[in-house]
Amino acid sequence: MMSVTVPAPDMAAPETRAAVERLARTLETEQRGLEAMREAVADGALAASFMRAVLAIERSGGSVVVTGMGKSGHVAGKIAATLASTGTHSHFVHPAEASHGDLGMIAPNDVVLALSWSGEAPELANIITYTRRFGITLIAITSKPDSALGRAADIGLFLPAAEEACPNGLAPTTSTTMQMVAGDALAVMLLERKGFSARDFRRYHPGGKLGAQLLSVAQLMHKGADLPLVGKDMMLSAGIVEMTSKRFGIAAVVDEAGNLIGALTDGDLRRAFQHGFADMKVEQAMGKRPQTVTADVMAAEVLARMNDLRITCVFVVDGHKPVGLVHIHDLLRAGVA
Repeated sequence: MMSVTVPAPDMAAPETRAAVERLARTLETEQRGLEAMREAVADGALAASFMRAVLAIERSGGSVVVTGMGKSGHVAGKIAATLASTGTHSHFVHPAEASHGDLGMIAPNDVVLALSWSGEAPELANIITYTRRFGITLIAITSKPDSALGRAADIGLFLPAAEEACPNGLAPTTSTTMQMVAGDALAVMLLERKGFSARDFRRYHPGGKLGAQLLSVAQLMHKGADLPLVGKDMMLSAGIVEMTSKRFGIAAVVDEAGNLIGALTDGDLRRAFQHGFADMKVEQAMGKRPQTVTADVMAAEVLARMNDLRITCVFVVDGHKPVGLVHIHDLLRAGVA
């Protein structure tokens, strides 16, 4: 199947200008919705509700069961995924399927997080009734405190009314953005309170570019026989053999106790031999400030450091002893960049 060639738009054409104006209006409308949320948080009531929701989830001992219908349901699925990937056990239950057996996916110590902008989605009725019958905490994300969902909820995250970006005022746009942000806020509050770290994040994100960035140095480093090591009293001619055999263009220089005291690089060799070859001890030619990291550092941090310092290698140390080496090519091959 052949791809379709799309010509560059005529930005001066009236229809193009009208489309770009609609783009700007959409962004501005949704931004106003988020600004209204920020103001509601600053006023205190919404912030207190968010805090109550966080505490309820933390103290429940169960999962967060997120539900919603239509566009709110799609947002609910994303919120469930975000919570699960940041250390809060969570899953999505479709409200229509809940009426046909999936209510069994809600445990007594779970918390139900229900989304409905109007608060009147009829498909939520059975889930709402179920939580009331069995004393399961119900948190609502809605714009209508007096709705069926708002009245039934133990905790209401009542979002301010906002204009939809749809020119007809019908398609959920601003409202779903605000619901999404509310879910993100809950997830971030929870992960920060539990001290969820990048290493924890790695457990749930092993794949793709994000997984690569969260690799640790220990997973990428060259070690053992692959690590170029030379003693400080070794003659430079022998040090060159070790450097070239390992093909990194660098070697770690260690003292009698095996502690890292310097690095021998191609640049050090050029400087040592600028007036002609003269053999000498490695210690006389080495650089005395080798760049080091520990094995638990994230690959993305190492890449940023290499870019800042304009270097291609760092040594991995355990205390003062070199145990590995990471080359920028290792990071690139792993997909960190």
